[in-house]
Amino acid sequence: MPSSAPPPITDSADVPDDPAAVPPGAWRALALVTLGFVVNFWAWALLSPLGPVYVERGLTADASLIVAIPVLVGSLGRIALGALTDRFGGHAMFPLVSLITVVPVLYLGFLAQYTYPSLLIGGFFLGIAGTTFAIGVPYVNSWFPPAKRGMATGLYGAGMGGTAISAFTTVPLLDTFGDSTPFVITAAALIAYAVVGRLLMRNAPSWKPSRKSILAQTAVVMKLTVTWQACYLYALSFGGYVAFSVFLPTMLQNWYGLVATDASFRMAGFVIVAVIARPFGGILSDRFGAARTLLVSYSAVSLAAFALAFQPALMPLGTIDFIVMAAGLGLGSGAVFALVSQSSDPSIVGSVTGFVGAAGGLGGFVPPLVMAAIQADTGSYSLGIVLLLMATLGAVAVTIAVARGARASAPSAPSAPGSG
Repeated sequence: MPSSAPPPITDSADVPDDPAAVPPGAWRALALVTLGFVVNFWAWALLSPLGPVYVERGLTADASLIVAIPVLVGSLGRIALGALTDRFGGHAMFPLVSLITVVPVLYLGFLAQYTYPSLLIGGFFLGIAGTTFAIGVPYVNSWFPPAKRGMATGLYGAGMGGTAISAFTTVPLLDTFGDSTPFVITAAALIAYAVVGRLLMRNAPSWKPSRKSILAQTAVVMKLTVTWQACYLYALSFGGYVAFSVFLPTMLQNWYGLVATDASFRMAGFVIVAVIARPFGGILSDRFGAARTLLVSYSAVSLAAFALAFQPALMPLGTIDFIVMAAGLGLGSGAVFALVSQSSDPSIVGSVTGFVGAAGGLGGFVPPLVMAAIQADTGSYSLGIVLLLMATLGAVAVTIAVARGARASAPSAPSAPGSG
């Protein structure tokens, strides 16, 4: 009978015709989590532009450890935060970590910046802000379809531009309004974001919490070849970006005789170029494949490193080299997480991201210490730049291996859009 016939299925939400369609709410989720990334990276980078200031005040003869400690903690902490995000979701974790970060920021602002040991303690806990990267990638990944995850994670990664806010504002605010001002303003921004994030962020409708124990999930991730390949690639691309963003002011002062303010502004320019390039790394990876994009990235870094090893004059060749370096590192940073998104099961993206993000941060922790030691021993940074060139050539070899592995394991059926 007509009345007993089932109605036709017409709801496009039940039967999606376009697997690349972005679900409602995804763009708002991306905007909110990127804003949080900006604010937390602003906090994470507070000590970098102040390193030369603390040297001038006589707190230490070398600020390398002051600026490197937050990088180390923020890197290693990502392993735990990525796994916790798989379990509890970005909606819970991002506002919580933002709120916790307020404590070390205020401690540094009012108490810790007047002695070297207390600066190291404050910097250690300030590293918590750097762990937020491992929260945002799986959160964004869960909202966007596979064909657009490279673009989405690339746009999210542009939030690393929070370091530019620190570079532009920290020293001027401290000089004009007093030592605690940049820290108080940053703490207020963190509190405001924590409230907004908690009220407005939502986990993706398709997201499901991982029920595996954190240790079991970590063990699974450690057995994946792509985890270690991506770790090396990200240690080079994002680690190189972090290393330059924290050490470039010192390098420019020692190598080219710039004053602290000028060096900080040039570092901010480096950051801006890398931030702009990072989303393009994801977008190009969606279109042409992550491996091809990474090869372009590392080729640019290799050329810039080769030229910088000869310590060219800052204007114009040195400046051009630093810009090419920044663009290559930013492009590579976006492409690595396109590779992770395209090749990892959604349920473990947070855990993989934790490992890869940790490698990226560690890649930023070691070079400033090595560069400072090389400069102290030889009077030049050239040998350190040569080591960067060699590491970049190694990344080219790893990328080629990733591409060959992907071709060897590709199914005979046509692949999904954006794979590669």
